[in-house]
Amino acid sequence: MASPEGPEDRGGPEGPDEAAEDRKPRSDEARSAFTPPAGVEQPAAPEEDHPTSEFALPAGVESPEPESSAEQEGSAFATPSTYSAHTSPPAFTPAQGVPMVRLSKDAPWQDRMRTMLRLPAAERPVPELPAEGESGPNVPRVLDLTLRIGELLLAGGEGAEDVEAAMLAICRSYGLDRCEPGVTFTLLSITYQPSLVDAPVTANRTVRRRGTDYTRLEAVYHLLADINAPDHEVSPEEAYRRLAEIRRNRHPYPGWVLTTAAGVLAGAASVLLGGDLTVFLVAALGAVLGDRLAWLCAGRGLPEFYQFLVAAMPPATLGVLLTLLHADLRPSAVITGGLFALIPGRALVSAVQDGLTGFYITASARLLEVGYFFVAIVVGVLSVLYVAVQFDANLNPEGTLLPVERPVVQILAAMVLCLTFAVLLQQSRATVWIATLNGGVAWVVYASIAVTAGGSSVMATAVAAGLVGLFGQLIARYEHSSSLPYVTAAIGPLLPGSATYFGVLAIAQNNLDQGFTSLAKAAALALAIAIGVNLGGELARMFMRAPGVGAARRAAKRTRGF
Repeated sequence: MASPEGPEDRGGPEGPDEAAEDRKPRSDEARSAFTPPAGVEQPAAPEEDHPTSEFALPAGVESPEPESSAEQEGSAFATPSTYSAHTSPPAFTPAQGVPMVRLSKDAPWQDRMRTMLRLPAAERPVPELPAEGESGPNVPRVLDLTLRIGELLLAGGEGAEDVEAAMLAICRSYGLDRCEPGVTFTLLSITYQPSLVDAPVTANRTVRRRGTDYTRLEAVYHLLADINAPDHEVSPEEAYRRLAEIRRNRHPYPGWVLTTAAGVLAGAASVLLGGDLTVFLVAALGAVLGDRLAWLCAGRGLPEFYQFLVAAMPPATLGVLLTLLHADLRPSAVITGGLFALIPGRALVSAVQDGLTGFYITASARLLEVGYFFVAIVVGVLSVLYVAVQFDANLNPEGTLLPVERPVVQILAAMVLCLTFAVLLQQSRATVWIATLNGGVAWVVYASIAVTAGGSSVMATAVAAGLVGLFGQLIARYEHSSSLPYVTAAIGPLLPGSATYFGVLAIAQNNLDQGFTSLAKAAALALAIAIGVNLGGELARMFMRAPGVGAARRAAKRTRGF
């Protein structure tokens, strides 16, 4: 019987050490089918060990001659000869990192929040975390409170940027970081993301009704100032209680006071244009009738377009009756005075402000609203004037353009106009006299440029409106309130009532070119008011302390026209 094979028999000619080596478990490389056997020349290293550009020239190919500097300048992809890596501006993310933003707590909260709105969420300073042992904020409750306060601000006529700044301020005051507010004309939204790995929480609120009550707006700003004050902690429950009181508060003036204020406003505007006491009374009567008809339409649920249309008809009717009676009065002053109470100056200023700050959707919606109101006024007056022309009413626009210089009377009339305008806006009694003085100064500046110096009325309007915006913004920061109560009523004497009436009259007399030219002038005056007010507010912010080091307010867009 054959003996079992020994190690020597299994190993063949190899020794016992080599056979033992063969019995070891082989590595992955040894078992690979692509591993060359022993004695074969090893291949070159893999490609990744010697990285090269796929655009590199192969070996043996000569590199082309470099182009001249002139040819390099002509190429769209060539580096300019004046470029230097040492003097070049930093990239979007510089090599040394993004500098930390530090916001001064001494700056007004509006400036600090506007600054952070222009910063990416990752670059904003992190709010203080709750102390150890304290629970975090109730996120749904804070977001709901933010939306309710933002609704009151937007419904009161505030600009979209101011509403976003207020919403961001509330969230950060209660410790919510990574919040992104969004504002359009009728919709408010707020999104909170706890971290990059957590799902965001989003809440929305629709603005159904918009009303004018600057007393309520001022109270909301006082609440915001207390929420953002470092030495005055307002809990969400306390903020809800105060917000409910603000919403329940009645308007400071009853309905009969508002109707009387509308009549006095129209009468003061007619005196501003050269009318006497009789013209004052007739214009006031027309405005009162128009206001009552508008309230009647509102009670029946008619849209605001028809309310403006109906309100513009009684002043125009009374002006036509004065012409048919051959009364030695100024019927144009009666009609124009009634228009001053209807032109939507507040909505126009807010629309242009939203457009200049980059909120184009909200600005477009506001401008469309202003356009509808303006068309309603034109249709209401035009309907009456067209009927008057059929009855051969002697409506002569050339005879009404004669200027009447009565400085003292006109300054007093301008101040009365501003005072009654402030009452119509439901301002508090403490702000009415400030808006009245601001409007009187604006009229003095306008008359000095347009009447005394014979300058352009558009330029005079822009300068006067700029001063109104400047003073209004400074006073609002001192009072920790909104600038609207100090600005909106003060632009009353600057509204383009005369240009609107003369344009409508020319169209009624079939002078279309002259009519549309006058209406274009009215639009230019309106834009001059809005841009002037916004520019004055921006200048006021330049005079104030900067919000912090490295936290300058960035522009809304930097497209450079491309």
